Amino acid sequence: MRKGYLLISVCLSMFHFARGQSSSFIGKIGDWFHTENDTAYIEDHTKDLTTRLVGSRKYNYYDIVDRKRKTEVLYRPNTPFNVGFGFNYKFIGINVVFNLPVINSTEKYGKTKALDLQAHYYLRKLVVDFYGQRYKGYYIANSRGLLNGFDEKGPLPVRPDIRNLNIGMSVEYIFNDKKFSYRAAYLQNEYQKKSAGSFLIGGELFTARMKGDSSLIPHNITNQDFIDGITYSATSIFSAAANAGYAYTFVYKQHFFLTLSLSGSLGGNYTRLSRDDANDLRKFGLQLNNTVRASFGYNSSKYFAGIHYVNLTTRSQSPIENSWQTIGAGNFRISLAKRFGLKRQFF
Repeated sequence: MRKGYLLISVCLSMFHFARGQSSSFIGKIGDWFHTENDTAYIEDHTKDLTTRLVGSRKYNYYDIVDRKRKTEVLYRPNTPFNVGFGFNYKFIGINVVFNLPVINSTEKYGKTKALDLQAHYYLRKLVVDFYGQRYKGYYIANSRGLLNGFDEKGPLPVRPDIRNLNIGMSVEYIFNDKKFSYRAAYLQNEYQKKSAGSFLIGGELFTARMKGDSSLIPHNITNQDFIDGITYSATSIFSAAANAGYAYTFVYKQHFFLTLSLSGSLGGNYTRLSRDDANDLRKFGLQLNNTVRASFGYNSSKYFAGIHYVNLTTRSQSPIENSWQTIGAGNFRISLAKRFGLKRQFF
């Protein structure tokens, strides 16, 4: 009986110790994420209700580049411009947008079906970009001079059979989190009153697949030696890279701002090209990525009006000599926001 009591006591002690250690660990993580803003630079409005009207366009793209012949094939989807509304309160942010067919034409660029779960999370010390995209239906954007028999007065050549899947994530650490704010420009729940910037460092992982019912290289391409005359109907890419960059917000007369950010990445990729008439091509290669962010407008304690742009470009060395594949994604958005101070916090 005493042995039983002793065993129970030891188990309870270990449980309380583990719980204490876990609470301590979680507490340290919470302390690390917490930032005491320099109030001379950053005005915090995360406890206010920020409401907004938005207009946005998400997109992706695929380029096949032959550096030796200085030629490229540019595939673009026909993505709509959506309008809607949204809000931010503490750590919650939601935008609801709707497609307006009257301002989105399919006559020239064809039809694209898309599921775009692209999301950008701006924490005080981290910026996290998530890309989850599935597109079907592309057109060739640079058809003039690239394709034989192209009629410039007609619609662009379309490939409704081409489908895409992009999944990936990028994480960057913000060094000067006390004075520089991504949130002010992109979430509207902070207000940066003075010019300041920050170095960035992080890493990223991406996987992508492009697939068509026939070759992704147009059959009527003018230069038949493009990428050594090799054709393929699908490509799969997995890449990993480390990134570094810098971001800066210029503030004029406390209210007008311009935020610019550039990150470059260096890493490696594994690529597979699927061919119908020959063995697949596989190779490890160099990976060069970059992310550009830009935003400008007006910000104050109550109101915000601005334009935001985020663009990711991933450049993957191909198994074919002197050729690269570029897969990109981005988001263009217009926001008009107003903040409401709350007398009582809901949680």
